[in-house]
Amino acid sequence: MPFYIVALLVVAADQLTKAWIRMHLEVGETLFLWGREWTRFENSGMAGSLLQGYARLFGVLAVLFVLGVLIYRRKGEVRGVPFDIALGFLVGGAIGNGVDRLLFGQVTDFIVRSNGILNVADHAIEIGAALLVLTMIVRWARRIRAERL
Repeated sequence: MPFYIVALLVVAADQLTKAWIRMHLEVGETLFLWGREWTRFENSGMAGSLLQGYARLFGVLAVLFVLGVLIYRRKGEVRGVPFDIALGFLVGGAIGNGVDRLLFGQVTDFIVRSNGILNVADHAIEIGAALLVLTMIVRWARRIRAERL
């Protein structure tokens, strides 16, 4: 259940913030809010604006990724709340950006960071990846410890 809750919350937060940005900022326009810089950018590529013009292809890849995770989860290969939460963030981020790519042919980015302009879905993917790696490391360490006892 945590998987679906996290994924749904990520998609909702991502799509609501993007809709708000699209309504209030023109492309290239900047707003300072809550001590942060928000600049609307439309990206038809992938991370770092690589491969511009292939948004719909990346949208299809997002759909395939989500289907792969759902199949993997159904097989029972992934167990435990930490894995569910990590995969919820990854799937929610993939759906959030996938919706933009398939509907608009580009992704709305607006959160300015030192390494680029991102959105809520991008941050969710980063969080999900970090949680997945952390969960795997913890499980590996526990297994090693149990073997030594």
